[in-house]
Amino acid sequence: MKAWKQAGVPLAMAGLMAMLAACGSNDAGNNANAANQTNAASQTNANAAAGTDGQANASANQQKKPVKVVWWHSMSGELGDAVNQLVSDFNASHPDIQVEAVYQGTYDDSLNKMKASLDSKSGPSLIQVYEIGSKFMVDSKAITPVQDFIDADNYDVSNLEENILGYYTFNNKLYSMPFNTSNPILYYNKDMFKAAGLDPENPPKTYEEVKNAAKALTKEGKTGASFAIYGWFMEQFFANQGAEYVNNGNGRTDAATESLVAGEAGVKTLTWWKDLIDSKVALNLGRKSDDTKKAFLAGQIGMTLDSTASLRGIVDGAKGKFEVGTSFLPKPDGTTEGGVVVGGASLWIMNNKPADEQKAAWEFIKFLAQPDTQAKWHINTGYFPITKKAYDEQIVKDNMAAYPQFQTAVDQLHATKLIPATQGAVMGVFPEARQTVESAIEEAFGGQKDPQKALDDAAKAITEKIDTYNKTVK
Repeated sequence: MKAWKQAGVPLAMAGLMAMLAACGSNDAGNNANAANQTNAASQTNANAAAGTDGQANASANQQKKPVKVVWWHSMSGELGDAVNQLVSDFNASHPDIQVEAVYQGTYDDSLNKMKASLDSKSGPSLIQVYEIGSKFMVDSKAITPVQDFIDADNYDVSNLEENILGYYTFNNKLYSMPFNTSNPILYYNKDMFKAAGLDPENPPKTYEEVKNAAKALTKEGKTGASFAIYGWFMEQFFANQGAEYVNNGNGRTDAATESLVAGEAGVKTLTWWKDLIDSKVALNLGRKSDDTKKAFLAGQIGMTLDSTASLRGIVDGAKGKFEVGTSFLPKPDGTTEGGVVVGGASLWIMNNKPADEQKAAWEFIKFLAQPDTQAKWHINTGYFPITKKAYDEQIVKDNMAAYPQFQTAVDQLHATKLIPATQGAVMGVFPEARQTVESAIEEAFGGQKDPQKALDDAAKAITEKIDTYNKTVK
């Protein structure tokens, strides 16, 4: 590998010393046998040669010591098990590199620990950061863009998913490598659809169709739908209308300075969503998607929104109870532009580590991007493969046959046209902005403010946070 060439000089020097010493030993032995003289001198030369050989071997062993890559991640439970298996597979096939995976808690926990480690260099070689932390990572100047390694290796990215790479591409440069990727889809109960006289093979595609279906499903103690109050969903509804979430090309042509959440796309969406609640054809179960998922699997609601990464768990959870259907994220009537934004996280290489360590991290990233690796990751986690070639792997074909609902997720991803709206918004205060939007949705649902006022206030608060953040960026 290119990364290890720099180790060759000291190793070659040690080898040369050993070779010269060995020649000296042979000469001494031959002279002793021929002339039958000074065995002691011969032994002294042999011992010297042996000592030099030992030093050379020790030097060689030291040079062969694997390069250690410390990878901080936020995958727990079964996802953590899948991560550990990937690391085990890599280490077994790469004796010159050893990756150590270290769980650091939530994405926020991990990012805060990384910030604290920058001065001491006690942090990771590689870190998994959620997508809304991307702006901070770029602005931190603490990373080496993976584009640098791509260019140096002439690494072919043509088989990687364009719509996934798009999120992490800034100024035509890929800064991090996507790792766990998902987007939201509509899940619906086909049995409830049949019982309500709805076509289970023709799920709702627009806001109005969702409302009509929810009305039909709301009966006999069951409710038509419930969507978690999750800022990610609002961001997706914007993208699905081709609407940008912040100004300046969604923060991609220049740093965002203003939130656009109070624009037409936001007001239209929140008005529709609130109407579902007020009409009692949808339940407000709060911010946690786990709660809406439980209600869906219990047969209490007929439709919900959730991540594509939840698909396997939802389908398995419904087995023996009802058949799960899936559909694209709904959009307002008459909307032709737009699509979904990828969620999840990507891998960033830290630039405060030695060059060989950074290159070793890149080797690990390339391993993770291989079709067979992505196939295993996909079927064990539900996340999208980041390479299209993974769909040719037999285990992925078998998984698709067992969970045909996932085809909806793939089709939705591929149907999305990459424009600034669907690349995703970029701002350094995204976590705070998401919480602000969730509070605005709650205020509208609770009647404290109408949708326009709630989003106006949210946009003002987010814009102020953006301004404060931008002043800190040098």
